Amino acid sequence: MAFFSSKKKNKESSAEVKKVTKKSSVGTTDIAVNVSENLENVIVQPRITEKASFRTGGNVYTFEVAKDATKEKIKKAVKLIYKVTPESVNVAPIPSKRTFSRGKRGVKKGGKKAYVYLKAGDTIELI
Repeated sequence: MAFFSSKKKNKESSAEVKKVTKKSSVGTTDIAVNVSENLENVIVQPRITEKASFRTGGNVYTFEVAKDATKEKIKKAVKLIYKVTPESVNVAPIPSKRTFSRGKRGVKKGGKKAYVYLKAGDTIELI
C-alpha cells in the first residue's frame, strides 16, 4: 500500500525551470524562466466597461485576471503579451452577485480585476 510517499519533496527542486537564451545588441544572456508560471493564463480578458473607458485617457487599462494572480505576475504578463512595461498595478476583487431573471435565481460569478498604469505615451491596442 505505497500510494503515498512519506518523503516530502522540496518545492524548489520540484519546480521546473527552463533556461532561455536571450540575444540582444549587447550580447547573450541566460534567463531562468519558471515553467509553472503560465503567464498567458494570468490575464483572462480586457474589462471593457463605461467606467474603464473613462480611465483610458489617463493611460489606465483594466483587465480581468485569474484569482491567483499577483501584481508581479500581472506585470510580467502585460509585458509579455502587449510589449509595454507597466508603471504600477492595482488589484481589486469583483464580488459575486445574486440575480433573478425570468423566475429563476442565479449567481454572477465574481473574480479579480487589475488596473494597469502605463507611462505617458505608451498604449495598448485592445481588439
